[in-house]
Parts: sequence; structure tokens; C-alpha cells
Amino acid sequence: MSRLFKSRKAVSPVIATVILVAVAITVAVAVAYWMGGIAGMYTKFEKVEILSAYAPKNATHWRVTMILKNTGSADATLLDAYVNNVPKASWTPPILWYDTTGGGEVLVTGEGLTIKSGQQVEVRLDISLSCTSPSPLSSGTTINIKLHSAGGMDYIKLVELT
Repeated sequence: MSRLFKSRKAVSPVIATVILVAVAITVAVAVAYWMGGIAGMYTKFEKVEILSAYAPKNATHWRVTMILKNTGSADATLLDAYVNNVPKASWTPPILWYDTTGGGEVLVTGEGLTIKSGQQVEVRLDISLSCTSPSPLSSGTTINIKLHSAGGMDYIKLVELT
């Protein structure tokens, strides 16, 4: 019986080491993908980019048109718009905020404007030429537009009134 075991050869130490390293790497990669999936579920974020903004003047108001895109991994809800750090409703007369995506015109109300992840929208602020409070506006002036989100983020763009 001992003669039977003496004639058998074991796996070489080099081959055994290669097999152990390969198994360890495979398990490590599998665990990394698994952890990345779990982390991705808990780390969604919003990020709205203002791609363009312009403000031409017509007979009654400046029409500030902005193209927005949510490049984050979570939906973003924009709650309010500020002009020169003053809420749109505090201007006299109040500034109107519209969602004009797809050619329609929807007044943005208290619920705000929700932009889905990856979605691009067009919004418009109508600023009356007779806006005098809190400060008068005129052509050639650069205004600070700030959009405030439900996630506590502010998205700012400087726009010249033409």
C-alpha cells in the first residue's frame, strides 16, 4: 500500500501558487463588483447643468430662455428661481417661470419643475420691462439667475439683458 502512494506525484508548488493567486483575484474582482453595485444604489446625486441662456427683449418683457440638462444619477426638482438673489415672486410685477420643453408653455408652480436623470429641458423666465422692485433693470445689464433645487443645490448663470 505504501508503494502505491510513493509512485503518485503531487502538484508542483509553482502550479499550486498560480492556482491560489488566480482564485484570490477572481474572488476579489467579484467582491469589488458586488460592492460597487451596492454603493451605487446609495450614492445617487443630482446635477443640473445650464447649457445655454439668453435674454432678448420684446415689447413687454425680457424673455430669459435657458437650456438645462440633468447630468446626475437622480431626478432633480427645481423649486424656485431667483434674479439677483431675489425670489421671482418678490419682484414687482412677479417674474413668471415657464417650462417650454417641446414647444409647449407650462407655468411652473409651487411643486417646482422635475428633471429626470439624463433629461434636457427648456425653461423661460419672463421679466417685465416695468420691473422696478427691488431694483430697476435695463438692457445691457447682466443679471444673476439662480435655480434652487429640492436637494439644496443652487445652479447659477449670469445672463445679459439685450
